[in-house]
Amino acid sequence: MKIRAAVLDRMELPRPYAQSRPISVETIELDSPGPGEVLVRITAAGLCHSDLSIINGDRPRPMPMALGHEAAGVVEEWGAGVTDLARGDAVALVFVPSCGHCLPCQEGRPALCEPGAAANTAGTLVGGHRRLHRADGTPLNHQVGVSCFAEYAVVARGSLVKVTPDLPPEVAAVFGCAVLTGTGAAINAANVRPGGSVAVVGLGGVGLAALLGALAAGAREVVAIDTLTAKLETALELGATRVFHADDPDCVAQVRAAVPGGVEVAIEAASSVKALDLAYRITRRGGTTVTCSLPNPHHMFQLPAVNLVAEERTLKGSYLGSAVPARDIPRYIELYKAGRLPVDRLVTRTMGLDEINAGFDRLAAGEDVRQVILF
Repeated sequence: MKIRAAVLDRMELPRPYAQSRPISVETIELDSPGPGEVLVRITAAGLCHSDLSIINGDRPRPMPMALGHEAAGVVEEWGAGVTDLARGDAVALVFVPSCGHCLPCQEGRPALCEPGAAANTAGTLVGGHRRLHRADGTPLNHQVGVSCFAEYAVVARGSLVKVTPDLPPEVAAVFGCAVLTGTGAAINAANVRPGGSVAVVGLGGVGLAALLGALAAGAREVVAIDTLTAKLETALELGATRVFHADDPDCVAQVRAAVPGGVEVAIEAASSVKALDLAYRITRRGGTTVTCSLPNPHHMFQLPAVNLVAEERTLKGSYLGSAVPARDIPRYIELYKAGRLPVDRLVTRTMGLDEINAGFDRLAAGEDVRQVILF
């Protein structure tokens, strides 16, 4: 079938993207779903820093690529072996397709699915296929098995989670990445406890979702840190108890003075080694520092190794919120409906597909939290 989709042919074109136009919106061909695959009509798709990191070259991926990884949609048809979906089911798309058979999947850690990671790196679906191509037959790579900046997508069954149909599409979309990653980092990876102290460094969609997750988990102190004043104001509106400017040379000292000894948990969501260093330095003795962002793979993080022992420090990564998506997305949706996880407030702009280059300019400048394309 013919669909309109956003395609990236070349990374590292200069900003502003509204002028260099790295992303072309064009009509391409989408094949029918194969075994274990599902055709989804996309209703909404969010712009995320992970997409931007491919556009600017921080996260190299095979080109050309049909972009997009955070979305909601409706099931249209499916291939052999898919028996638990019906036409019209509302779904959220997840950017790690879990095979269900590798060791991490068997251990209940589908975010670390080995075939899923290999397929995402190669630009294929988890079965090894590419279902997208141009009219001349040129194959197009899939972004993390989703490629949702498009009217339709063919994805693996393991990339879908059924959701309640009463969610607005722009809200349903953010559960697949921003909420799953950020809230999951707070609840699953950081194990935020009632009465605990938490700091979040980097207040994009993922960081603010982590802040909301910490609040939902009952943290008494939630510190928000960013380089942009507008993001700090948003954090206060969402419930942060204190905010600090990351560019202030006294930021670490200020946090440690406000929360004596430092916070029990610091979550870094800025895709920056400098931000991770800040997060580590504001974590108290015996505390945990969690990073849930994806900086350039060539950037290295250094720390005094003795601190890990002498201060019993924990430094850990969290991918996809260390989540079990089929378990966690429905739970987070129920928290949202109960008013305890107001993730709808992360959506600061809706737009059309043709605005996508300008949208990534706004994202790079930190002008919006979550922009969502509606179809």
